[in-house]
Amino acid sequence: MNNYKILLTIAIVFFITSCNQDKPKLVKVSGKITFNGQPLTAGSINFHPASTNTFTKDNPSSILQEDGSFTMKTFPYGNGVSPGEYKITLAPQLASRISLPNLAYPEKTNAKITIPETGLENFTLDIGTLKIK
Repeated sequence: MNNYKILLTIAIVFFITSCNQDKPKLVKVSGKITFNGQPLTAGSINFHPASTNTFTKDNPSSILQEDGSFTMKTFPYGNGVSPGEYKITLAPQLASRISLPNLAYPEKTNAKITIPETGLENFTLDIGTLKIK
């Protein structure tokens, strides 16, 4: 019975330490998205990491609020984004609604953002001023 407890304890410790090693450094990213000066709502914003980023296992995302504001989250790790380069996409319905369907696809969008080591807070991104392929 004692051997079983020792093995179980070792397995739990191994599991906990291996899970923590995969957790990326996250920095706060929050702002507001607009289209030609008007808040975008009823959709979501997604960041797609460049292959050169230190963490590429997930696409941070956020639901847009009524005023166009958002706070990015990286599932399942929590609020924030790993620093680096990202392509920006919108939910397909939202991209279509503003007549910029390429914004729904990471391989077609020209919308990009760089997240610094210190994070990025309270910025406004006017998606209408970006050039889209």
